[in-house]
Amino acid sequence: MLPWIQIDEADIPGDGGTLRLKQRGSEFSIMLGANELMNSRLSGSEEALAVLSQEKIAGRKKPHMLIGGLGMGFTLRAALAVLPPDAKITVAELVPAVVAWARGPMAEVFKGSLDDPRVTIHEGDVGGLIAASPATFDAILLDVDNGPDGLTRPSNDRLYDHEGLRATRAALCPGGVLSVWSSGPDAAFTRRLKDSGFLAEAKTVRASTKRSGARHVIWLAVKR
Repeated sequence: MLPWIQIDEADIPGDGGTLRLKQRGSEFSIMLGANELMNSRLSGSEEALAVLSQEKIAGRKKPHMLIGGLGMGFTLRAALAVLPPDAKITVAELVPAVVAWARGPMAEVFKGSLDDPRVTIHEGDVGGLIAASPATFDAILLDVDNGPDGLTRPSNDRLYDHEGLRATRAALCPGGVLSVWSSGPDAAFTRRLKDSGFLAEAKTVRASTKRSGARHVIWLAVKR
């Protein structure tokens, strides 16, 4: 079996630790400490994040989707496949190196998605962008941690508490959807979503596109 080779590493702003990009043949992995955040062989739940979100806003003219976390681009590519030609997608990525990896060693994984005219890359904190964008987005997709807690950096906790959820609700257009990816369930987060003015449901999806392997959770929370 081919060994893993570390290609690069990058610090997460705000003392969030160090991301490591590793490669084994055509397979890529992004690690944070001992935690594998992403693997290029597992894209099913990240794609479902985009597809399920689009279903909630289907039929809207010029929909604007915010994706928090570029990752390996699976959510972005799935969004481009299902959104109409007049859509706009803003991708907020905190770590500039991740964008560089997308255009460099992982270019084959991204398949030119960053060059689609519907896509704008915002290099910065998704929470700050949400706070500065009242009634702007039809859908906000968050995949910046392994669930509704600040794994990549403690300050991300504010995205998932009552105050952060109310800020996200304010950034959504009427009837807009907040979608959150998680490696597992969290009943307390479902309650916080409902307390913060959302109609919320948690869906279980497979990590793999082959409908096998681990099960992940996606919250779909519609602004009341």
